[in-house]
Amino acid sequence: MTAALRSNSNTNNAARGLRPHQVVTFGVMFSGMHRRLQIFIPSAFQSAVVLMAVCKAKIASLDFFLPSLPGFHLSGTVTEPATATEPEMTYKVAISFDRCKITSVTCGCGNKDIFYCAHVVALSLYRIRKPEQVKLRLPISETLFQMNRDQLQKFVQYLITEHHTEVLPTAQKLADDILSSNSEINQTHGAPDPTAGASIDDENCWHLDEEQVREQVKLFLSQGGYYGSGKQLNSMFAKVREMLRMRDSNGARMLTLITEQFMADPRLSLWRQQGTSMTDKCRQLWDELGALWVCVVLNPHCKLEEKSCWLRQLRKWGDMDVCPLEDGSYGNELPNITNALTQKLLQRGATTITNLEGWVGHPLNPVGCLFLTLTEACRLEEENGLEISDAGDAKPPVYQHVPVAMGCQASSESYLSLALEVALMGMGQQRVMPEGLYAQDKVCHNEEQIIARLTELELEAALVQTLRKQCILLLEGGPFSGLGEVIHRESVPMHTFAKYLFSALLPHDADLAYKLALRAMRLPVLETAAPSGDVTHPHHLVSVVPSRYPRWFTLGHLESQQCELASTMLTAAKGDMLRLRTVLDAIQKNIHSSSLIFKLAQDAFKIATPADSNPDTTLLNVALELGLQVMRMTLSTLNWRRREMVRWLVTCATEVGVRALLSILQNWYTLFTPTEATSIVAATVMSHNTILRLSLDYPQREELASCARTLALQCAMKDPQNCALSALTLCEKDHIAFETAYQIVIDAAATGMTYAQLFTIARYMEHRGYPLRAFKLASLAMAHLNLAYNQDTHPAINDVLWACALSHSLGKNELAAIIPLVVKSVHCATVLSDILRRCTVTAPGLAGIPGRRNSGKLMSTDKAPLRQLLDATVSAYINTTHSRLTHISPRHYGEFIEFLSKARETFLLAQDGHLQFAQFIDNLKQIYKGKKKLMMLVRERFG
Repeated sequence: MTAALRSNSNTNNAARGLRPHQVVTFGVMFSGMHRRLQIFIPSAFQSAVVLMAVCKAKIASLDFFLPSLPGFHLSGTVTEPATATEPEMTYKVAISFDRCKITSVTCGCGNKDIFYCAHVVALSLYRIRKPEQVKLRLPISETLFQMNRDQLQKFVQYLITEHHTEVLPTAQKLADDILSSNSEINQTHGAPDPTAGASIDDENCWHLDEEQVREQVKLFLSQGGYYGSGKQLNSMFAKVREMLRMRDSNGARMLTLITEQFMADPRLSLWRQQGTSMTDKCRQLWDELGALWVCVVLNPHCKLEEKSCWLRQLRKWGDMDVCPLEDGSYGNELPNITNALTQKLLQRGATTITNLEGWVGHPLNPVGCLFLTLTEACRLEEENGLEISDAGDAKPPVYQHVPVAMGCQASSESYLSLALEVALMGMGQQRVMPEGLYAQDKVCHNEEQIIARLTELELEAALVQTLRKQCILLLEGGPFSGLGEVIHRESVPMHTFAKYLFSALLPHDADLAYKLALRAMRLPVLETAAPSGDVTHPHHLVSVVPSRYPRWFTLGHLESQQCELASTMLTAAKGDMLRLRTVLDAIQKNIHSSSLIFKLAQDAFKIATPADSNPDTTLLNVALELGLQVMRMTLSTLNWRRREMVRWLVTCATEVGVRALLSILQNWYTLFTPTEATSIVAATVMSHNTILRLSLDYPQREELASCARTLALQCAMKDPQNCALSALTLCEKDHIAFETAYQIVIDAAATGMTYAQLFTIARYMEHRGYPLRAFKLASLAMAHLNLAYNQDTHPAINDVLWACALSHSLGKNELAAIIPLVVKSVHCATVLSDILRRCTVTAPGLAGIPGRRNSGKLMSTDKAPLRQLLDATVSAYINTTHSRLTHISPRHYGEFIEFLSKARETFLLAQDGHLQFAQFIDNLKQIYKGKKKLMMLVRERFG
């Protein structure tokens, strides 16, 4: 009896990888009756390998015992061919069945797991695929009944001989019992037959290895937050669900085993001692555990005694100290949800929330359970049940209307309409935001799950009628409804739900869709008064800091959902100015986050300006208005996206037209900082691209330019440090405006500007052909500068050299004017010597103003103004030398000698320079004679 089984890694994995939900049902003929046998197989690829192996198997003989009912015992041998690394292996396999279920398995491979090994699967599939190859036999009791006494004696003796080492003690004991008239065996009528199947009244359950269940759960829990372990536990939960669906009594038994291991998790005690919450992944697993127990205790097919037993067990677990609370925390007290009712005033009037514990987000998921129960009755099964895919892109289920009262013509309700109604009631229920991050997160996920199921429903006439009726009830529902006119400040927002309702209702009743979505836009927990100074825009609310609402952990997600609802309405209202205006008002009144309003503005702009058609002016104006609101909201607050927002607004205004651009230029002070207004807004408006984009005529261009210049001068007055250069650039083509901007710079130079800003503007002036103005600004910049003796890499050095070169090029007078400023501001010897060297190379004025006369003679370092510079340079070298020698180390000796060499070059520019330098060296040798090595190097170089 052999069956070939291809041995590779996939098949080996199959021995441990049988997954839930992958049930293959095969039709099998048993004694003329068609029955269905269900086997749990590995993932699709692995099962394909097993199937290929089975199809090629060669089995000489297989025993498959059949009474008059379906078969219940199958045995055979399965052979794995040899591989490069492993020899050929043969395994004996035996499988017992009861009412089309595998009730026990044994295999020589010894693999212990919750799922069947590959050899059991191979044998079962072989029997199903090739029933003609398997010899059918009667139960052993029937065969024995046909034997006479001699045959029976021969049968027993051969059986004992075949297995004498294993069965001889048992055979002897049974023989003694049978021969004893008082033995228990003789008090019972008949004898057991393992090949004859179970009685119809016997317990009906699949084979379950309890020890393996415990070990697997314990192993997975010990791996903590490891992704794979959570996945495996969810697979086990899915297995329990499957068992419950098949009414297998093992479902509750397996769930009990899993729960016992969860309760024994050593982390529970640790978390309780530390008073910390369990991890989110752990809470999800506990939630699933609780949901499964709900399925068990609500099972209508269970006996009352069973339910009482489970209730006792659940109470026993619940009384244990380590048993976590519903939200997974281990605080000293239960979360006091009623605290919310005593508070962040009501929006209008007064209301109370009667449902402190909402149905959506509830640990037992009542809405989801009811919805699934009701829709399950309406689901159309696929004809081909054998095609099972592992891909996640399953087709949505197909439903049909099943009347609630079968055969009753008067009833118009169906289970499908009731499913929709219960989902809408649960989702629309006004409920207080629960305590804790996990509980709030659960509300969001629960909403998304229910909505995902709702979107699978095809809304035909009957369901649309249910939808409209329920929406009207929600709008008029009073305190029960989260969409009622008055809601509590702590109410869970309805944005996600309303987005679904809006999209579902829009094709059938647009007025009701907008009414409902606009009502849902509110977010009462963030309600605040408008800034008192902004009387023209009463709805422009200040940005709200989320930390003001520390209990609302999911506030960011809720605000993003509010934004999604608004975006959906804006998209739908395109082209309808009245509806757009209403939606815009709702956005300005209810959305308090500038980043979200900016996203809405971008969305509206994108929809309004399709690439393949003309812009939609209605939506474009809405985008601009939202953008303006963002500018006002973020003007006085720090926002890292502010620069992006400003650039976008100019783009949007450009798309709207020249009037919009003029408006933002004229009202810049309510929208932008001076820097933004000049460097981004006005500069972009005045750019060549903008002029081309708008196809402006000359008067329009002049009007825009005039506005931009006015803005530039206002900004320069307000913030000369950051706006002066931009103002000068913007005013270049208008003489009066340019002069005004220059005067603003001169006036601000004394107090309001840094040397770097002044140098930058000075260079700009020289570049534009204003060298004298550049000289004046450079001189003003020098007055703000202070270069210490050791700052020979200061960033302002290039500016100083440029200023001196500019002065030198203008003439002797300008050079004479700037040298005293240089001497006062610069104390770095190397910088001063560089300036001195450059001034002695060429005569002043050679590259100066055209038409100005100059002598063409080189300037003497012994006369003014260079004498003052030479003296300052020599003095700087002397001071720097003493400063460096104070803390000099031997590794800097060579560098110091080179520094003295440069100093000598400067000394020698004076008539008596060689004498001064010699005296300077003598002084060093006298003062620092203790630094013998250094002074020896000085003598070697300078005598």
